[in-house]
Amino acid sequence: MLSRTADNLYWLSRYMERADFLARIIDAAQRLATLPTAYGGTGSEWESTLNAAGALDGYREHVGAVNETSAIYYLAFDPQNSSSICNCLEYARTNARAVRTALTIEMWQSINGAWLEMKRFQAIFGKPGTIDRLELSRFLDFIRKASLDFDGSAERTMLRNDAHWFSRLGLYMERADTTARILDVKYNVLLPATEQVGGSLDYFQWTAILRAVSALTAYNWVYKETIKPWLVADLLILRPEMPRSLRSCYDDIARLLDNIGRAYGRPGPSQSKAHKTLRLLETINIEQIFETGLHEFLTEFIESNDALGAAIGGQYLIHVDEGTTETQAQSQA
Repeated sequence: MLSRTADNLYWLSRYMERADFLARIIDAAQRLATLPTAYGGTGSEWESTLNAAGALDGYREHVGAVNETSAIYYLAFDPQNSSSICNCLEYARTNARAVRTALTIEMWQSINGAWLEMKRFQAIFGKPGTIDRLELSRFLDFIRKASLDFDGSAERTMLRNDAHWFSRLGLYMERADTTARILDVKYNVLLPATEQVGGSLDYFQWTAILRAVSALTAYNWVYKETIKPWLVADLLILRPEMPRSLRSCYDDIARLLDNIGRAYGRPGPSQSKAHKTLRLLETINIEQIFETGLHEFLTEFIESNDALGAAIGGQYLIHVDEGTTETQAQSQA
């Protein structure tokens, strides 16, 4: 497979997963913002959401003061934000068009149909202003469904060959990154310094986070007790049966990279980095993570995940000049 084709498949899935994540955290922020102050409304929801999306600096540069309407527009529709939902879907379709013959009919139809529907929503939310909550709710539901349709078509119709491996590799790399970021932001931005861990505010925030990653039901099944921050962290970091956990993502990342390495006969730095992170997630426990600091652990994980992405790019994908990030290169797609 040409590196260009592998690159397109990899980033196609990353952008679809990123759009889904953004839709989920916007929905979670709305839930928190509508709560009375005594039960969870802190006024910091949108700043923390921008931070979790990695868009806070860009927002402040282009927009300024943080407020709900402007934050939603910037995260979902703003063309100046290269990682807005609409731009993610645009980039995903551009990558899909470039490798149309490597996709099944069902995969192409799911992403092309989503792109066409997105244009209708763009006409409704064409510029910053008052957000129609009903239409926004429909838009977020549509994005989540589009991501599920794309994932389902990929899992049900693709041959289990290198095209499938690179496509799924992009999905799990993005999912690991977003899970770690939303956990990190929760512990360091959402909870005010004056609020106790385990208080009423903490409970509602963690419930919103679990909903954002479709893990509330899973939490109840696994732990069968009230929501506790350390158990939420355990679920989203170390539980292999939780599809969005860091451990589950790296189980799949290591397996996919091993498949690619065997197929091309050139295992290298990406395989060794993936297995190093997987061994850590297999052997560490949640008590050890909290002893060293959850923020420190997640920061190190995010940096390690970024380094793995760079290694994958250098080993298999299009060459990226030193000093240029993967996202910067792909934003020009």
